[in-house]
Amino acid sequence: MDDPAETARLKILVADDSDSDRLILKSLLKRLGYSVVGAANGRDAVALFQSEVPDIVLLDALMPTMDGMEAARQIKSLAGERLVPLIFVTSLTEPEDLAGCLEAGGDGFLSKPYNPVMIKAKIQAFNRMRLMHQALSDQRDLMHERNRQLQEEQHIARRVFDNVAHTGCLGAPNIRYHASPLSIFSGDVLFASPRPAGGMLVFAGDFTGHGLPAAVGAMPVAESFYGMVAKGFDGSDILREINQKLVRILPKDMFCCGIMVEADFAQNQLKIWNGGLPDTWLLRSPTEQYTLPSRHLPLGILSADQFNADMQSIRSQPGDRLLLMTDGVLECTDSKGQLFGEQGVLHAVESVGGDAHPFDVLMSEIQQFTGQQQFGDDLTLCCLEMVDEAGQAALPDAGELSALAGPTQWQCVYEIRDSTLAEFNPLPLLLHICMEVPGLRRKSGEIYTLLSELYNNALEHGILRLTSEWKYTPEGFDRYYSERATRLSEVDGHYIKFSFHHERMPSGGCLRVVCEDSGRGFDFQNHPVLQATEMAQSGPRYGGRGLALLKRLAKSIHFHNKGNQIEVAYEWFY
Repeated sequence: MDDPAETARLKILVADDSDSDRLILKSLLKRLGYSVVGAANGRDAVALFQSEVPDIVLLDALMPTMDGMEAARQIKSLAGERLVPLIFVTSLTEPEDLAGCLEAGGDGFLSKPYNPVMIKAKIQAFNRMRLMHQALSDQRDLMHERNRQLQEEQHIARRVFDNVAHTGCLGAPNIRYHASPLSIFSGDVLFASPRPAGGMLVFAGDFTGHGLPAAVGAMPVAESFYGMVAKGFDGSDILREINQKLVRILPKDMFCCGIMVEADFAQNQLKIWNGGLPDTWLLRSPTEQYTLPSRHLPLGILSADQFNADMQSIRSQPGDRLLLMTDGVLECTDSKGQLFGEQGVLHAVESVGGDAHPFDVLMSEIQQFTGQQQFGDDLTLCCLEMVDEAGQAALPDAGELSALAGPTQWQCVYEIRDSTLAEFNPLPLLLHICMEVPGLRRKSGEIYTLLSELYNNALEHGILRLTSEWKYTPEGFDRYYSERATRLSEVDGHYIKFSFHHERMPSGGCLRVVCEDSGRGFDFQNHPVLQATEMAQSGPRYGGRGLALLKRLAKSIHFHNKGNQIEVAYEWFY
């Protein structure tokens, strides 16, 4: 049964040139509880429709001035998206005439003479249809508005996301990259940041799924990556932190396949960790190519005690190019649904020749293969090139740390010993201590280099007794790091101690660092680097490089005891 209140609100327009027919119909409708307005011709009917906005129109087909057919067309046009049932009240019986009424916009018919039962039933049926259409239209409008709000919120969230999970130094001249998100948000991430001591770290990741749910994990990963790189942590430490954070915050069915690349341009060394992403390609020349497959599970699966963050060390040389990619590259499809796959990557790599850049060749192959097909997954491709000393000068510097005020007059002592030497890298902590001095924050790269050279010389040459001569050849390079790992397991009874003292100067300050180790020392009085005013070497030699670097950075260097204690004074100015 119809709602009486709804019936009273229903307004009906009656248009008929017969005064008697119009009066009879209006009387019947009013007795049924409807509000009624009347018109004597089509033109008046259109005018009343505009002014009164009725819910249903009863229209005679044959009227003077403007017939019912034309009036119906104009009324339907004025109604727009609003459904206004239009019922022709007519004595016409020919199929062609009735079809013309429907073509003009009519929704049904009432035959003369009027039957009150049929009039009530028709109006109730068309009113139900009108209300249903209105409800659907309201739902559609509500959905459109909600979708608009969601789109706006996602664009705002994307701007915040981009500010946190920014691209870092991906604009460096030795990096080429492409990132195609499947939606506003991408489940792929690609970060790059210069290291305080030179070189850079690059991380590519692919979270489970697509869109916003997949991108949720990117913000904590970006925060850990950029924050820890700026503080001097290496790739392994950052991987451990990212894995532990993802294990804690991600649902059990989500994880992140990832690649971490640590590039040391000064030492011509690459370190790579691949957990679940496609093979990484190292391209030395058009004929010398190596694949570096995944050796680890993705991030966010294993607990901290099970997770392995060991990175594969690779000897490199300027001009080497490293291609890394997410699954979206392999999962590109052509018009027949065939996958680009590993064969497509292999074909592209083997097609590189002359001065062609492997990134351009691979992207061209992907675009030719897919044609007009839309990518079915987030797609990320990156190519990192190793550079020489001249190329390093064009790379961006590490970003500054916090601008908060800090102490200018202070001193401290920090010592690590025994198995901690093998398990813990103190450089980020030592750098953080120094960066508490506001002016030193702009010198983070030089300070980290100074601390790194002191610590690595003390550990690798002072305690472990390793020789840099082994690094001259690829075989010796592997031997160096193999022997390093072996000797680190036998460091009980040894220590490295740092003593810091900072004092203010009129236009800056002076940081004095003393590094002492428990090793046997060396003959520093006759060391060629320490005796020479400049270091003159030919060829890619690494012995003595650290001492020569310290000489360039520090105001003064002094050795004490048997050469196992070195004191460095570093002056800085505003």
